[in-house]
Amino acid sequence: MAWSPLDGLDPALVQRAARIRLACFDVDGTLTDGRLYYDEEGREWKTFHSVDGQGLALLRRFGFALAFITARASPATEKRGAELGVETYVQEKDKLARVHLLCERLGIGLDQVAFLGDDLADLAPLQKVGLAVAPGNAHPWVLEHVHWQTRARGGEGAARELCDVLLAAQGHVPALLEAAGASGSSAARTDVGASAGT
Repeated sequence: MAWSPLDGLDPALVQRAARIRLACFDVDGTLTDGRLYYDEEGREWKTFHSVDGQGLALLRRFGFALAFITARASPATEKRGAELGVETYVQEKDKLARVHLLCERLGIGLDQVAFLGDDLADLAPLQKVGLAVAPGNAHPWVLEHVHWQTRARGGEGAARELCDVLLAAQGHVPALLEAAGASGSSAARTDVGASAGT
């Protein structure tokens, strides 16, 4: 394989990624670009990126537990989570408490959790999990407490970068590439992406 998501990463970071069983994602500024759109009736709109959706679908396919955890009430987030089959928690003022509850239910430790977040509301879980990640445009205060920062900005593929690293660190890339290109045609690869619900 000519390119690997693990190229240039610290081996210690790859070891952290190899332990992850639960991947948690903040939403605003992480899965979105952080901007909030309102129509004339006050309804909120968000923009999500399809490449992030593909990455999340791949994680689900390979058995990772997933969660969206946001402090905001957001029907758009709930809809996106439902589309992707991701557990979605809105209006979570204590994100670390939610992560603890998820760990208890899954029977795993915090060292088996990855969390992607971009601002102060994410600091508590970022300081406790096994793999703390920030998007490329995260606030500097957050960057002091993460193990890795993606190249992509929030809402522009940051979540996909994390997904790719988790998949590669746990040895799933050969299988997913084989499935995506089984017939050797670009049409087949498109169908795989479409079936993932991205």
